[in-house]
Amino acid sequence: MPQTHLTDDHTPIPDSLVVRRYFAKFDRIIGHLARVAGELEVEGRLTRLEARVIAGHVGRLAATFHALGLKYLMTGRVEGPLPGALTFDRHDSGFPIAQELMVMAVDASQAEKHLAGMESEAGLKDRMIRQIVGDLSLPTRLQFALSQRLYYEALQAGGLFQARNDPDAQWVQDVGPRRHFLVHWAVYDTQSNLPVLYLMDVHDSGKKPLPTDARRWPQVQAHLMAQSLSGLKLLTIAQGLDADFPDLHPRRLRRLTLGPMHSHSFTLQSGPIAQVLATARAPAGEDWALVWTAEDLVSDREEEVKDGWFSSAQRQVYRLDPLLGGETGASRTERMIVLPERPYQALAELNPPGFADIRKFIVGAGGRLIPAR
Repeated sequence: MPQTHLTDDHTPIPDSLVVRRYFAKFDRIIGHLARVAGELEVEGRLTRLEARVIAGHVGRLAATFHALGLKYLMTGRVEGPLPGALTFDRHDSGFPIAQELMVMAVDASQAEKHLAGMESEAGLKDRMIRQIVGDLSLPTRLQFALSQRLYYEALQAGGLFQARNDPDAQWVQDVGPRRHFLVHWAVYDTQSNLPVLYLMDVHDSGKKPLPTDARRWPQVQAHLMAQSLSGLKLLTIAQGLDADFPDLHPRRLRRLTLGPMHSHSFTLQSGPIAQVLATARAPAGEDWALVWTAEDLVSDREEEVKDGWFSSAQRQVYRLDPLLGGETGASRTERMIVLPERPYQALAELNPPGFADIRKFIVGAGGRLIPAR
């Protein structure tokens, strides 16, 4: 079957050593994302609750990548179709394709069944030692069996970033007769192959608090998940909720797109970032740059509008970017980039167009995060 334009950049990694380097790189990168959220909290651009919510999603993403690393630990080392090869988006995102997370969700639903039919970790390790000492051979198949057991144990432990991460609501405060909730959810976007987080500040004027309202909350969750598409503007999502749920008032909506990840050794990039990474000649583990895009839509005011023959409703009037608001459907959009010192030095020397307004976070010695403009 011929590839489409959505899949022709999907690349398998057939070698176990390359897979390990790939996930080791992401392990370091994801660890820095929570630090970025912490820095934004220090600057007053995120509340403590918002930073904690973002860190929670990032932690689940790290757990998912750890599990995938175990699944493909023995790629190319055993004969036959298993364990297969990790497929990632080499051009547009640098992340594993969304299909990997969908398969992982199916595996998680059957983890208990798989583990029940597997030998224990202690038993596998004992057999591995006896084969090495007794047969003087590498216990490759036993290593594969152990990697799969550890994979299913990681799935059974939970706490993973799934392809769909349904909305959760955290109470913030009461605002007059209304309750203020921070509603957050996340998806692994199937078009961009990137993790996307949503944070919505909602004022609730319903009789019951939204998270305990058995009638409204499931409907709101389903509504938001159906709207969680990267191609939809924030304005469309917020106005849809505002119109469909008269007692919910979305005051602010943010979308955080974590990625793409660029690496001279792993991804194909074009434009200035390609020259930056090529010029940096950074050592293994420091050859990367990750983009973080934050879209923000803020309500400017609330107006009473006619809603039927004899009723009216409160509707939000959102503030749009005066230059690009009609195109972006947001009040503002900010891009940030996280990168180690060597790529940052190359970026500073080359000073390519388009990077002056991008907020930069430099990973220094010992993993220290250094904000820069």
